[in-house]
Amino acid sequence: MADGTERSGQVVATIVETLRQEIISGKLNPDEPLGQEQLATRFGVSRMPVREAIRQLETLGFVTVEPNKSARVAPVSLADFLEIYDMRIAAECLAMKSAIPELTNTRIDEAEAIQDQIEAAPIGAFGDLNIQFHMTLYRASGRHRLLAHVQALGNAADRYQCMTVAGPEIRRKSDLEHRAILEHCRQRDSDAAVAMVAQHISDARDHLSGLIGDLEDR
Repeated sequence: MADGTERSGQVVATIVETLRQEIISGKLNPDEPLGQEQLATRFGVSRMPVREAIRQLETLGFVTVEPNKSARVAPVSLADFLEIYDMRIAAECLAMKSAIPELTNTRIDEAEAIQDQIEAAPIGAFGDLNIQFHMTLYRASGRHRLLAHVQALGNAADRYQCMTVAGPEIRRKSDLEHRAILEHCRQRDSDAAVAMVAQHISDARDHLSGLIGDLEDR
């Protein structure tokens, strides 16, 4: 039973990652329908793993599903992007403020190890590692509803990040800001850590908004 469940999970993961990459690359266009029967035939599986893959992609912000209609590739929207980032600032600042009193040096070390990976990773791996970095710190808060909200927003933001190309100077700036967040956490300086999180997200929003606007106009 465990082996069957594991294989099913692997099938779903393969479908999710394949469709995710095709959406990011533009092979699947915004608003393009994703029929379950066609996808099941394509991947050689039943509709059940396809249905679960679509559910996960919807959670990640790559797919929209309306009642009694086929799933579709989520549209690219500057308004949606800005809303996600404004919500991230509010939620992640609260998460950081709540986490600071509960942070241990071990947890901060874990986040620093992830940052080491980020600085050595290719651009395609940045999104997942970036979410891991922030969530490692925020989980100290123990506020599970807030953490789920932050995770969902991070997943939604990842689609837009993956669709743009950040130059080396932008990545370097992000790395420096992550290092500053870590230092403020080690000092247990709540105000400075929260301010740096707000600056980090708002700077990314301001930089990417022009690129997203160009994509929306295509």
